[in-house]
Amino acid sequence: MQTKDRTKVVFKDYSPNQILLLPPSLEEMIDTNHPVRVVDQVIDSLDIEALLRKYKGGGSSSYHPRLMLKILVYGYLTNQYSSRKIEQATAQNIHFMWLSAMSRPDHNTINRFRSERLKGVLKEVFSQVVLLLVNSGVITLKEAYLDGTKIEANANRYTFVWGRSITKSKERIKRQLDEL
Repeated sequence: MQTKDRTKVVFKDYSPNQILLLPPSLEEMIDTNHPVRVVDQVIDSLDIEALLRKYKGGGSSSYHPRLMLKILVYGYLTNQYSSRKIEQATAQNIHFMWLSAMSRPDHNTINRFRSERLKGVLKEVFSQVVLLLVNSGVITLKEAYLDGTKIEANANRYTFVWGRSITKSKERIKRQLDEL
């Protein structure tokens, strides 16, 4: 009788019910060059005085505007625009948990912040972000970035874009950047 020479199979330790003596730190679980850290640094360096003036005081305590800005901006960065999805992410995604310091604002709070608190302040916050990126050398104001532009491969009467409209768009963007 001939026996096959088999090597012993070894698996890595797997103990899902193991109780940890100390809980893991979210700080250690996020790479040092992850985009969530950039969002954190950028929002922390903004002057949000205009946003703070939107709060009247009194009543129950509010989530800090920096926390709300961070989770909104990071949500948009990761293509999560729904307040319900962002609420869910603060409970399930370690990046959102880290940004929110384990706070979990509900979708109504996120929506109210977006529609009421940021109203009239968003342009100022956005221009601060642009200027911060310019000062750090990430972008120059000579560049124009377009988002959400749909360019189809087949040119027909429905997908053709007139050159004049492109020129007008470039001029409009240049004016807006000059205002900044």
